[in-house]
Amino acid sequence: MSELNPNKLHVKLADGVLPEGPIVPRAYTLTHSDTTGDLFLTIGEAVDQQQISGWYTRFMRDEVIAEWQMEDEPILHVHCHVSGGWILGGASWREAIFRRHLPMVIEAFHYGDRALLENHPELEDSQVMVHFHAKQRKRNRVESWGRFGDYRGEGIEEPPAVSPRKSID
Repeated sequence: MSELNPNKLHVKLADGVLPEGPIVPRAYTLTHSDTTGDLFLTIGEAVDQQQISGWYTRFMRDEVIAEWQMEDEPILHVHCHVSGGWILGGASWREAIFRRHLPMVIEAFHYGDRALLENHPELEDSQVMVHFHAKQRKRNRVESWGRFGDYRGEGIEEPPAVSPRKSID
């Protein structure tokens, strides 16, 4: 399905977040290293603003964030910043990159938070809605990307290290 390498996925639980839930509030913040290919996933009650506040991340705007929302049923809303602000690359180029990597990104959310899924298997049937945020009307849209269970990595066995978030005081 994707190129997810669990050995490159580093998962942190923010303070107060339990691996098994609750479903809401729960958010994912995913960044990566262009040099090593490592993925850094924080699972928290909200987006990890500290993780996306570095100058490089603010310049590139290539983070992907997601959050569970309860509507009639739980839905995973995924957000990608296609254009606007201080970003590198044109909107069509950035959108193509996000689209190419989104299956692996959603698989990283699924794999990194599998303890939640073990306790709430109904989330496998939850819809994944991807929000492409852009200044251009034709690129600023929301799309259904199937069910969360569609992104269950087949053949991945090695669990990532989950570590509690250390506070920096």
